Amino acid sequence: MDTALTSFDYDRTRLDVRPLGTRTQDRIAKRLNVITTPLGERRVAEIIRPEGDGPFAAILYVHWYEPESSDSNRTQFQNEATRMAQRGAICLLVETLWSDRDFFLKRTQADDYENSRRQVIELRQAMEVLLAEPGIDPHRFAYVGHDFGAMYGALTGSIDPRPTHYVLMAGTPRFPDWYLYAPKLIGDARQAFIETMTPLDPITHIAKLSPAPILFQFATDDPHVPKERAQAFFDVAGEPKEIRWYSAGHGLNEQVTQERIEWISQQLHL
Repeated sequence: MDTALTSFDYDRTRLDVRPLGTRTQDRIAKRLNVITTPLGERRVAEIIRPEGDGPFAAILYVHWYEPESSDSNRTQFQNEATRMAQRGAICLLVETLWSDRDFFLKRTQADDYENSRRQVIELRQAMEVLLAEPGIDPHRFAYVGHDFGAMYGALTGSIDPRPTHYVLMAGTPRFPDWYLYAPKLIGDARQAFIETMTPLDPITHIAKLSPAPILFQFATDDPHVPKERAQAFFDVAGEPKEIRWYSAGHGLNEQVTQERIEWISQQLHL
């Protein structure tokens, strides 16, 4: 592991998960949990799984950030996770630091490195929670992330190689692409921030996900992820990889969802 990334280590022997309740319909169980992170945060996470003994594939879903959208939280992938459970996967939907609608306005560039460190630790712990589910096949484990979910997935996967497949949706290659929107920085302060975040940038680490297959899903009308940024991100990734473009905005669309479901199903033999 790179020396710069050792701060993402944590005690994997301690897993504090408290079930809140389970409901079952059509042989699909949905269970809410409260997870206490290694750094003391409490996050709500939802397991969606088929009944039975397995073995089942694993899918970790990490949502986008769009404060004007009702699904800018762990609910974004609920319907998709239910469909994947029907095909034979156990899915985990997690809260993140950007599940708070006001996250972006509350933070400053002084917070972003430490926030990123903490988020990676939380995602690593989420893998622990998912892989601890009875009947899991750890050799069929997909990570699916949209927007920040994609970006932090690339960073987390470079540190923790447990996912065997990735779908990265509308992610941009560098954290300052987002974090310089606000507050505004100019001159030396701006450049210093860019240099501070470079060791964490997804484009710095994406090649380390290989040999795990990666599906990149990008929109042709995305003001936040212009084509040249998306292409640069893809180009640096290792093989095997695939890029698909869609006539959509940053939120993507149903075609993206359906193609992702089919790709994951094929890759994980569902």
